[in-house]
Amino acid sequence: MPSTRRSFLALTAAGVASLGVASPAHAAERISPLKIRTCVGTFDAVAAGPRNGRKVLLLHGFPELGIEWEDQLLALASAGYRAVAPDQRGYSAGVRPPQIADYGLDYGVNDVVAIADALGWYKFDLVGHDWGACVAWIAAARYEYRVRTLTAVSVPHLGAFAEALRVDPDQRDRSEYMDRFRQPTPIPENQILGTKLTLPGVPERKCAIYQERLNQPGALTAALNWYRANDFTGYEQSVRVPTLFIASDSDPFVAPYGVAQTHRWVKGPYRLETLKGVGHSVPEAAPGATSAFLLDHLRRY
Repeated sequence: MPSTRRSFLALTAAGVASLGVASPAHAAERISPLKIRTCVGTFDAVAAGPRNGRKVLLLHGFPELGIEWEDQLLALASAGYRAVAPDQRGYSAGVRPPQIADYGLDYGVNDVVAIADALGWYKFDLVGHDWGACVAWIAAARYEYRVRTLTAVSVPHLGAFAEALRVDPDQRDRSEYMDRFRQPTPIPENQILGTKLTLPGVPERKCAIYQERLNQPGALTAALNWYRANDFTGYEQSVRVPTLFIASDSDPFVAPYGVAQTHRWVKGPYRLETLKGVGHSVPEAAPGATSAFLLDHLRRY
């Protein structure tokens, strides 16, 4: 198994505890925990910025939580935006259904609408990384009348990604780890639990938060069910809202093919920014660049 796969398997004991566990003082002053009560359950979240500011919803990936967006929440708040980053289904204890099928991407997309409705947001900007990007691509295509702009980080449009998995050997190799995560419970859980989580470019204090959350009963299984429930096919609908895609030329899990082909699935204004020398955890490994690109995108539209 390639070293990148071994290292990723080792670093995926992921999860999060509460915001107060290890947040720096300035973040504690400006980022607040939030409970979002919806028709499917209560999502844990973190929020920042004035309540009357322009609304931005940020979706995390695996193995992170909403606090993955800590730096972006602070940057958005400073610019006058109201930013909310929920812990997605399975990561929030109040939305942790038991069946694998409950983690299909359509449910994650429905969660976006339920969360926005619960917050009283009709129109909002949508941001996503990793699995959060998968959800965001679909939500922006289906609900363009509600999503003002899209910012996707790391993961291409799923039409491009599914194509890459079909035709690009490089992408198939980089996605090999997913087959390991899709093994039945508790095979991957037993391999992951008990290993100290380290994510390249992510501060140790954040990794500790993620690890504590996924060590909670059922949390890691729920997070892995995102892999078990999805194969990325069936989501070819084009996105028409203004879209920013932030990629990395050193992402061990995403090959260049899908990144290069994503423009074919975006019919509205589209911009690709490729960071050099940054791995997969872009929002945390390159927080300044991510925030700057995001703010510039929002200001344009």
